[in-house]
Amino acid sequence: MLTSRIKAHGRAFAHIVAFHPELTALRRDLHAHPEIGFEEHYTAKRVVESLKVCGVDEIHTGIGKTGVVAVIHGQRRESGRMIGLRADMDALPMTEHNDFAWKSTKPGMMHGCGHDGHTTMLVGAARYLAETRQFDGTAVLIFQPGEEGFAGAKAMIEDGLFERFPVQSVYGMHNWPQMKPGTVGVNPGPMMASADRITIEITGKGGHGAHPYQTVDPVLVSAHIITAVQSIVSRNVRAIDSAVISICAMQAGDMGAFSVMPGKATLVGTVRTFHAEVQNMIEQRLQEVCSGVALGLGAAAHVKYERIYPATINSAAEARFAADVAQKLLGHDHVDRNMDPSMGAEDFSFMLQAKPGAYLRLGQGLESGMGGCYLHNSRYDFNDEVLPLGAALHAGLIEHGMPLADGHAKPALSNSTVSNHARSDA
Repeated sequence: MLTSRIKAHGRAFAHIVAFHPELTALRRDLHAHPEIGFEEHYTAKRVVESLKVCGVDEIHTGIGKTGVVAVIHGQRRESGRMIGLRADMDALPMTEHNDFAWKSTKPGMMHGCGHDGHTTMLVGAARYLAETRQFDGTAVLIFQPGEEGFAGAKAMIEDGLFERFPVQSVYGMHNWPQMKPGTVGVNPGPMMASADRITIEITGKGGHGAHPYQTVDPVLVSAHIITAVQSIVSRNVRAIDSAVISICAMQAGDMGAFSVMPGKATLVGTVRTFHAEVQNMIEQRLQEVCSGVALGLGAAAHVKYERIYPATINSAAEARFAADVAQKLLGHDHVDRNMDPSMGAEDFSFMLQAKPGAYLRLGQGLESGMGGCYLHNSRYDFNDEVLPLGAALHAGLIEHGMPLADGHAKPALSNSTVSNHARSDA
């Protein structure tokens, strides 16, 4: 059992385990009522109801449309410290194929990424922190809408999130089915790639498929472009850097008109990078390669390059601090301090551009380290076993980041680590 693996001095974990059944019930209720970005009205209502029961000091709604922020003051506030914790609330526009009692009640929507679990873990942390208040400062709990492609983090920031709640650092957490329960992964740099959308419009000359010499075939041009753009990563990106270019969809002509050659074709895809200089270079090379290939075949190509989410880059001091907190709770062998980054994307990146902080991965797969389903799978479900652990890890970031100085709550970290963390946010 996961509970037996948590270190004996995991005081927050032991406290939260007592209301584990209530957290499970909340998580499953949220799973049954999924809502996509900026439509999280039921979810926000349930969060507010839960926070009121928890006894938090302040609840603010409507930030970034449907976002909720809770404020909890510690026993003392002399330090002036303020730390933010973030959980995303939205679901995905996909059909669920599970058959358990708490499956989605909304056709075409499901919690296929575990945001129901993320929200519940932060509610669990709120209850523990409000009941114990073993810290010196203010905890700001951010329940964010619209992570799945809606840039809800950016919306909250533009709505004055950090002006109203001037945290010195901010932390986010995401479940990871590829890791065992009771494990945490983090690194002191890139955790997730940027996500850019590319649209390539190819203009040729349509005509009869029996007389291609009278046309400029945009399908043929598309095929050459699809192949040619892969040379950008293999020949223009340094081998020690990482980048992905994927052409994911193509539209040309009419499927019912087998002998009609279209005049236009459109390609859609994504670019993933970690570094701005690589991102800039790829955008430039896409323009050059697509235009050059099209011109060589008598056509024209226009590339529209949209930067959707920036890369999620942890600040080194906050990543080390978060790893220290996790290690005190789980033990050295259950924390990966140099986790490989993912080429997926995450809009917590906007918060990390505004504030120092770190993004962690929380294992929730089988004991083998592999879950039954990966994220964004129609049979995915969050592992309720890890709810108390995620809540305790959130709480630990608050207690050890803003420790009481008089011994009422002993910091789990060394003085030097806590001091370095404080200095990094000054």
